[in-house]
Amino acid sequence: MVQTKAKGISSFSLHILAMALMLGDHLWATLFPAQEWLTCIGRIAFPIFAFMIVEGFFHTSNVRRYISRIFIFAIVSEIPFNLIYGSSLIYPFHQNVLWTFLIALLCITFLGKIKEGKKWWVTWPVIVITALAGYLLGTITMVDYYGAGVLTVLTFYIFHERKWWCFLGQFMCLAVLNIWVIGGYFYPVTLAGYEFQIVQQGFALLSLIPIWLYHGRQGYHSKWFQYVCYAFYPAHLLLLYWIWQWAI
Repeated sequence: MVQTKAKGISSFSLHILAMALMLGDHLWATLFPAQEWLTCIGRIAFPIFAFMIVEGFFHTSNVRRYISRIFIFAIVSEIPFNLIYGSSLIYPFHQNVLWTFLIALLCITFLGKIKEGKKWWVTWPVIVITALAGYLLGTITMVDYYGAGVLTVLTFYIFHERKWWCFLGQFMCLAVLNIWVIGGYFYPVTLAGYEFQIVQQGFALLSLIPIWLYHGRQGYHSKWFQYVCYAFYPAHLLLLYWIWQWAI
């Protein structure tokens, strides 16, 4: 009997899942603030996007063009993002998530060049310094998820291989970043007479389930779908803002 290897989740499916979860989170932030389950499942979206950014880096034929696309759509997304979060065309206190990805992409592009032909004892100090610089830049510029968002992308770059120690590294880094660094709102839970708290941001760890089920299969792919994925972010923010303002 010939055994066939499980195909797992495709890149196409991951993109659709992440966009749907992000939409749920933004629906909570605008139209349905009482439905907290929407923002809970929305926590899962960002790590999937961060993972796909790294996948895009490894599979692109032109890194500069890849960075340029992120930069262009970061600019395009800024006004819709400002309208949602600041109700103004200009809102300098928080920047959209594509700037987070842009900083992270610049970091991993730099690391990719440094790692070529270098020994681990040379590479790892550079990785630590680059990660610290990315964290500080993300925090100072107030991009979405701040420095923790940049480190999330770097986590999937550093622990990119499908090995047990990479899976463990992803889990530990995401746990530290989401539970201790980002933190946020807690839900009190009583189980068997014991009371403890679950941090809302901790739901982001559930993203590892579909990520680990991904085995590199691309699935459906076309140029138009690629740009739909980029355009979805600013387009759905702008649409939600219009509906939100109309509903008030």
